[in-house]
Amino acid sequence: MATDTPHHFVAPFDESTLASTDAVSVDEKPSNLYIDAWRDIRKRPLFYISGIFIILAILVALAPGLFTQVDPRACDLGFSNLGPSDGHPLGFTRQGCDVYSRIIFGTSTSLSVGLLSTIIVTVIGVIFGAIAGFYGRWVDAVLSRVGDIFFAIPYFLAAVVVMSVFVNDRTVLVISLAIGGFAWPSTARILRGQIISVKNADYVTSATALGVSSIRTLWRHVLPNSIAPVIVLTTIGLAGAIVAEATLGFLGVGLPSSVMSWGNDINAAQPDIRNNPMTLVWPSIALTGTVLAFIVMGEVLRDALDPKARARR
Repeated sequence: MATDTPHHFVAPFDESTLASTDAVSVDEKPSNLYIDAWRDIRKRPLFYISGIFIILAILVALAPGLFTQVDPRACDLGFSNLGPSDGHPLGFTRQGCDVYSRIIFGTSTSLSVGLLSTIIVTVIGVIFGAIAGFYGRWVDAVLSRVGDIFFAIPYFLAAVVVMSVFVNDRTVLVISLAIGGFAWPSTARILRGQIISVKNADYVTSATALGVSSIRTLWRHVLPNSIAPVIVLTTIGLAGAIVAEATLGFLGVGLPSSVMSWGNDINAAQPDIRNNPMTLVWPSIALTGTVLAFIVMGEVLRDALDPKARARR
């Protein structure tokens, strides 16, 4: 009795799709959180818009002479509250000072306070948050309680008190310390939480097993993988520091009136809000535009550095 013998066909390996399926592409560019964030962020129009405004503000602060040749301190009461004219596009203040020139030269002061305050906040917050989160136990308990004490004090109220005490020493450094010295607990808390979630990762365990010191492990492995939220918070915090300086100046407890800043100009324009409101509006627009640019940049960075947010878009 004849039986049918089944025939089996095996495709040659070079004709199979398994080779291409299992092949590993060695030409792909390496990727990590920050590379992926850059690939995402460069596709966002808001990144370029806010970036242009920020670069422009920094350029104005560093080289105000490129944007105006008018001396902001050359005031003439004969021009009091006059409107725009040739060479004076925004008119004059009550004291006869050029509004445009004062805004240009006041940019340096406002950005300097914002930058110094942000550096102080970041340095203190990163040190406290990194040490507390990485070492834990009693170190975490002590540093966290210190942070809670400062967190319970509204930093703006503390800045008002400090500036009221140092009446004769109201400098850019003092106001920066007054703002930044009480605004760091939020940064410390966020970084502490990130480090607690990262410090038990496999690569951290491997580094410890290889005999890498705890400080080196924290600096080389844990901190770089935990710092992304701090970058976002720093960008937004810089905008908050600029607003705080302007508010202190508006309340009369900021920098001396002889120092040009947007807050002082807004404060000086209060009496003319009815008969010449533009002397208050123009520095307010400069303040709002700069702060908005930093806030938008922070929002863009937050979305780019969050894989979940990138996946939702």
